Amino acid sequence: MTDNIAVLIKDRNRQYEGLRTSLGLLLEMAEVKMFVLNHEIENMDEAYSENMEFIDEMEGERYSNNRDNVEKYGFEFATLPEISQMLKQARLVIPF
Repeated sequence: MTDNIAVLIKDRNRQYEGLRTSLGLLLEMAEVKMFVLNHEIENMDEAYSENMEFIDEMEGERYSNNRDNVEKYGFEFATLPEISQMLKQARLVIPF
């Protein structure tokens, strides 16, 4: 059985850590949903962009309630109530 894990990134200073955790969990065959809440991704450098592409290639999911992340970086938009429902379905929520 595949683990359903949500990585919740609210702290701007820990967005890299959240992204790396999401990627590492995907490598371990977990089902991962990464959420960036209430802020736009900062410091979008080449390494961060490449890691997000790896998440997409490995069928991870990326959500944000910030429309800038949707328009600029390809996240799927989700409202806070929608995110809340997805978090309830997760077996594990890892906050950053």
